[in-house]
Amino acid sequence: MLTRREAVRRLGLAAAGAMAAGGLACSADADETGAGAAAESTGSTARGTEGGAGGLGVLGIQLYTLRGEMQRHVAETLTGVAEIGYREVEFAGYFGHSPSEIREMLDATGLSAPAAHFGIDATLDGLPTSIEMAATVGHENLVVAWIPQEMRETLDDWRRTADLFNRAGEACKAAGIQFAYHNHDFEFERIGGQVPFEVLCEEADPELVKIELDLFWIIHGGGDPLAFFERWPGRVPLVPVKDRTVDGDMVDVGAGVIDWAAIFARREQAGILHYFVEHDEPGDAFASARASYRYLSELEV
Repeated sequence: MLTRREAVRRLGLAAAGAMAAGGLACSADADETGAGAAAESTGSTARGTEGGAGGLGVLGIQLYTLRGEMQRHVAETLTGVAEIGYREVEFAGYFGHSPSEIREMLDATGLSAPAAHFGIDATLDGLPTSIEMAATVGHENLVVAWIPQEMRETLDDWRRTADLFNRAGEACKAAGIQFAYHNHDFEFERIGGQVPFEVLCEEADPELVKIELDLFWIIHGGGDPLAFFERWPGRVPLVPVKDRTVDGDMVDVGAGVIDWAAIFARREQAGILHYFVEHDEPGDAFASARASYRYLSELEV
């Protein structure tokens, strides 16, 4: 089974390979000037009920949910996603395809991909190529989805990571792309009495480093998404939507105990623009995607 870390690692290798081959050029000027906030209305960020679902409007899905299907046939999987009713997708790897090929497949299905998960090397030497890849596919948000253990041992490690993210955020901003970080639950394991996620959010510039707040993992880690929205209004343009049982098992959206109506009633305060249904280990990926879409499409908020 392809793990998320492996998916984003492969994406990082693809970026490095493209850079070495000279197939994707990115001007160094991307580190100097620019803008492009993800909250601005562009073709893929337009909101409304057309092609959407209930009170939330347009729904998306994190393709990690369908990674087995994506490994077998990307185009057919995207078509299946669109047939369910989803209008947005978030990538975690391109499964052997070039960014231009991915863009063609998206255009063919009418889907957009406002975000993608990248490895940590997207903030290092691979950043220029990652930005170019994102621009080619049409990602408005470049999301780092994992921090290696060696970069989060101490609070000072977290501060250095925040500084790294600030620099990446500057480069992304110059290219018209928003940088963001996707949490898991390890960010909430206290170090010296402090919550590392709080340190990261405090040290990272809230305009340069947005948060893709994984609503399952923040709750699983003992955090409170509503408290986070209140502390950081407007900082959460993206949310993975996956449900949880009382015992902490991941289930289809609507099959667990998370109070989605209460969370999404605060969507404007949070700044949410994109909702990505996700299930890390679905028994039947397409059945899970359909069930979650059905629930959210009927959710009144």
